[in-house]
Amino acid sequence: MKPIAAVNDFVVKFANVNGSGSASANELFARSILRMGVPVSPRNIFPSNIQGLPTWYEVRVNERGWLGRRGGVDLMVAMNPQTWDADVAEIEPGGYLFYDSSKPLPPSKFREDITVVGMPLTELCNATYADPRQRQLFKNIIYLGALSILLDIDPDAISRLIGEQYKGKEKLLQPNLHALTLGRDYAKDYLNPIGLKVRRANNVGDRIFIDGNSAAALGCVYGGATVCAWYPITPSSSVAEAFEKYCGKFRGGEGGNRYAIVQAEDELASIGMCVGAGWNGARSFTATSGPGISLMTEFIGLAYFAEIPVTLIDVQRGGPSTGMPTRTQQADVLACAYASHGDTKHVLLFPEDPKECFEHAAAALDLADRLQTPVFVLTDLDIGMNQRLCDPLAWDDARTYDRGKVMTHEMLEAGAKFGRYLDVDGDGIPYRTYPGTHPTKGGYFTRGTTKNAYATYSEAGPDYVYNVQRLLRKLETARQLVPQPVVRHAAQRTRIGVLYYGSTSPAMDEAVAELESAGLHIDTLRVRAFPFPDSVTQFIEDHDQLFVVEQNRDGQLRTLLVNELGIDPARLMAILHYDGTPITARFITAEIGGRIRALNIEPLRKDKVA
Repeated sequence: MKPIAAVNDFVVKFANVNGSGSASANELFARSILRMGVPVSPRNIFPSNIQGLPTWYEVRVNERGWLGRRGGVDLMVAMNPQTWDADVAEIEPGGYLFYDSSKPLPPSKFREDITVVGMPLTELCNATYADPRQRQLFKNIIYLGALSILLDIDPDAISRLIGEQYKGKEKLLQPNLHALTLGRDYAKDYLNPIGLKVRRANNVGDRIFIDGNSAAALGCVYGGATVCAWYPITPSSSVAEAFEKYCGKFRGGEGGNRYAIVQAEDELASIGMCVGAGWNGARSFTATSGPGISLMTEFIGLAYFAEIPVTLIDVQRGGPSTGMPTRTQQADVLACAYASHGDTKHVLLFPEDPKECFEHAAAALDLADRLQTPVFVLTDLDIGMNQRLCDPLAWDDARTYDRGKVMTHEMLEAGAKFGRYLDVDGDGIPYRTYPGTHPTKGGYFTRGTTKNAYATYSEAGPDYVYNVQRLLRKLETARQLVPQPVVRHAAQRTRIGVLYYGSTSPAMDEAVAELESAGLHIDTLRVRAFPFPDSVTQFIEDHDQLFVVEQNRDGQLRTLLVNELGIDPARLMAILHYDGTPITARFITAEIGGRIRALNIEPLRKDKVA
């Protein structure tokens, strides 16, 4: 088997032991390539269990800038005997295995179609360090040094990163630099070159490297959120943690903190606090995942029918039930769209990357106030907990918050007619007042559905019908306010269309390019929100065959399209990926290409099909 030869286009996967200190070294690896101007897309694959069990870190290096998970591994850095067999099996034919050769392994543990690079890492560490913890930690830096030689990574890039990481901590800086040099020197003297190389480029530009949870938290800060109540749950906890960090930086001062962050006793309590804050006029949000949404449902329904603004950031994970907390899916779409007891339809936003996490979080706070309703931002673990290249975050300082229809003291004094649930202009959205607005006017008793337009208790059927029909008119208004879909037309006219959303985007972008190179042209529409704008319906009407690509078992977006738009289910072919790993371009290309060949819609060049 001929060894793989590639420059700036390969996948490296690190197989480590959880708690071994490998995370920082592996991130240094990814960042050093980024510093050389070559786009990278790293993914931390970690267990939902205790220290000592397997963890992986996968880095895709791609000069063209494809940021989706490719699938397959060109170089496996196998540091965990526990997962050895599975790790070796994952290597592409012609690929490379880098391992700790301190302990001899039988030939049966290797493959004939890969190149094996052994380095006695344990022996080197034992000979250099006396402290057991140092032996463990610096082993990671030593293999990083060796990889920098094998892959031609600029040593100065790594050294500068280490310097930045340990700035002001000289006692840690020098030992790390020494371990890096130790690995480099050994590789120079004893290891043979391999066919994978990093070559300096200029393809990163002004893009930034940030995870979606941090970006969403920053969006909440810029969007005016002052209250966050939350309960820890993977993979969303870092949203609240980042919000606290950013608030400490931007919202502190001599006058005291201008924010409130509460770790509640459970999910129901956290959403209850946020609903209370929203009722009082504060912008509030909570961060959770699927099981948390289930536990919050009672208060979500109350907020919907009582028309109280609140924002929920749902970082989706594998489901259902308690699910796979450290695996990614798009498994909460239907649960969030219809969350409540009774007839409800909630506003959903679907960001594709950290930049849109920032933008959609801020937009959700505006929409919640404008529409007086819960608004969900549906991100997922792949976006939320992994660092991703994206365009710089931008904010217009002239932007003002959209607080919606709020009746002021002056308006009430002037004789404005106030009915808390009265639709005065046909958009379904009533006026509200903040508590304490006026001593005698504008007060009301907050109720769910058992009320009339003036918030007076009523179980009369016509009053109920009035309110729930008005809520549907509000949803129609939302259709015009939510982020509009992104449509991409193929180079040639086609009747084939694909709909997708969220973290599927980078893999979809690459898959479309691959399919076009195979002579298959398709139009795409990236859904960014529910309720669906009219352009989604138009896109479906304009195409004869449509695919809906998503990362769940049941095709939840497809179900939502059928339910809400009355689409013939036969027109929407589901392309589903739900094993907990991010969807790949290879998967999308193979699935769509295969389906179209079977349907005989358009001819394909067989030699180009994935």
